Amino acid sequence: MGTSVERGAVVVGLDAMPSARLALAWAADEAARRRLPLHLVIAVDAPDLADGSAELSTLWTSWGPAIRAAYAPVLEEARDFTVQRHPGLTVVAELANGSPAEVLRARAPGSSMVVIGSRHRGVVRELFSREAVGLPLVAHPPCPVVVVGEPEQVTHERPHLVVGVDGSAVSTEAVRFAFEEAAFRDARLIAVSAWQPPFPSGVPMDVLEQEVLRPLAESTAGWRDKYPQVELRHEIIRGHPVQVLTEAAEYALALVVGSRGLGGFPGLLLGSVSQGALHHARCPLIVVPHHAD
Repeated sequence: MGTSVERGAVVVGLDAMPSARLALAWAADEAARRRLPLHLVIAVDAPDLADGSAELSTLWTSWGPAIRAAYAPVLEEARDFTVQRHPGLTVVAELANGSPAEVLRARAPGSSMVVIGSRHRGVVRELFSREAVGLPLVAHPPCPVVVVGEPEQVTHERPHLVVGVDGSAVSTEAVRFAFEEAAFRDARLIAVSAWQPPFPSGVPMDVLEQEVLRPLAESTAGWRDKYPQVELRHEIIRGHPVQVLTEAAEYALALVVGSRGLGGFPGLLLGSVSQGALHHARCPLIVVPHHAD
């Protein structure tokens, strides 16, 4: 099994949970769609033997190989699944040592994206579980991170993606990726800006709406010219960004957001939106980093 990641590969982190199969299928389809190699990885998180007892070291020496052996067929089954789903797809399978978050972060630079499943454990369990992967990756993503927690919603409408926009350079990167993804999928793109009180006193509501619409239009203008085949719609919705974006993307192929917001109109900061959407999005969440991150 390989240990290096081919540049531009789609990397998918796996475990034995059902949500991993959803992430695997999503990653395989994306790799085939973009004609990129797929890198499967399962991380075996060993205890810190340097600070542990001699008894712990002895136990791990005995259990470690058995644990790795138990994961091996899971990885092979995943590889067989992807090859059958997309014959001709280049697939590399790796059984790595280390925590899932550390292993995936180490393989992210140079990769096109990292895909993981989500168990929707809630904030407390996600923060304190040793297996927590989503938050560490989403907080400081070295490349686009995709969190797949639910099956794709079935709708009779034309497929669409939703992208959150706040006028910052970070959300501009998200817009670029969203246009690219929509073009690959022959889908519509809905660019959404959220705004919420308090509003400046004495300023007419139509003026405020124009202030929100301006960065929304500016952020999508250039990419709209580059991807004329992508049908674009702008939406300005009052409310908290997490609620607005997750509700707008309920039946979307994916929700695309920046890793953190830097400015724009007051109330539109994406700062913690990616982490909030991690727990509430009902569709795949794609978190796109800014090149300065």
